[in-house]
Amino acid sequence: MTRPPTAAQRRVIDAADPVTGRLRGTPAQLDALVKRGLAFRHSRPPHDHFLTPAGHRIREAEPEPDGSAAATDTATAPEDASGGVFAARVGGEDRAASPHGDPARVREVHSAWQGLLELRRMTNPDGSPDRPCGWERTHLVRAAALALEAAGCRPAGPDGDDGYRVRATAQPEAVAVYGPDGEALRVCGAALERAGWQAGEYTEPRTRARYLLASPRRV
Repeated sequence: MTRPPTAAQRRVIDAADPVTGRLRGTPAQLDALVKRGLAFRHSRPPHDHFLTPAGHRIREAEPEPDGSAAATDTATAPEDASGGVFAARVGGEDRAASPHGDPARVREVHSAWQGLLELRRMTNPDGSPDRPCGWERTHLVRAAALALEAAGCRPAGPDGDDGYRVRATAQPEAVAVYGPDGEALRVCGAALERAGWQAGEYTEPRTRARYLLASPRRV
């Protein structure tokens, strides 16, 4: 069984960029994470380090209770000004604390989107920021929601109001995007196309509800 990361390694993992997984730490800390399969060193200059899927899973999991480690983390870990890990709105969340259009939320979304574009530059074989990268293909709902929110589209609230809703589908590399009407779907489709996705409008056979089926473009 693989040993859990040390308190110091956990702090480095928790401080990773919430979208790109880019790490900051001493060379020794980063090398230790690479050896444990929790990070990788990018082959292109400036040879930054990023979380692997295993590292992302540890970052997203609740830390195991450990008295000494928890005390050390609490004493030295920097606070997240946003109150936690950034999460793109897929539609249906309670927006009371940070409503759509709130300046703080706009800044968070912009920063996350710029980080995702940088991840595309770093990980796409041709360095293109115009085409979705591997992270987006393994986080389809979150990636599509970020593209929509970064484009200014409005996510639906908990009561299913006039915003978009992004949902997983049974199809590989595809999400469903629902909206209140055809015009909203067209706006969402155009936003996804600009973000490097391909989207087509369909009708559910049973409910007759219109939706977009969107997937990351490969070329």
